[in-house]
Amino acid sequence: MKKVILAALAFAPALAAAQTLGNLETLVRSIGRLIDLALPIVVAIALLAFFWGLVKFIFSASGEDAHKEGQRLMIWGLVALFVMVSVWGLVRFIGTALGVGQGDTITVPTVPLR
Repeated sequence: MKKVILAALAFAPALAAAQTLGNLETLVRSIGRLIDLALPIVVAIALLAFFWGLVKFIFSASGEDAHKEGQRLMIWGLVALFVMVSVWGLVRFIGTALGVGQGDTITVPTVPLR
């Protein structure tokens, strides 16, 4: 119970600031923009982990430890990619089923050029 109260108190200033800046929608939109910026970076990191594991797996034919580590990296890279893409598709499916407007086209996550 103490943890719930502490968590509520920790978010209280952010909610109060959101109400004084405009409304809660502004806060939610800014968090959404941060997630939109972080998503391609996280996917790229998972893809790099998979390929780094592949390189370790291929070039360590004689070393058993490096071979196992490469295999482990490939598996976790694939798991991370699968989870991220699945959640992305699931959110889109649920949004479409509930009638939440998400646009007509599927947008692939990209890093904005500035």
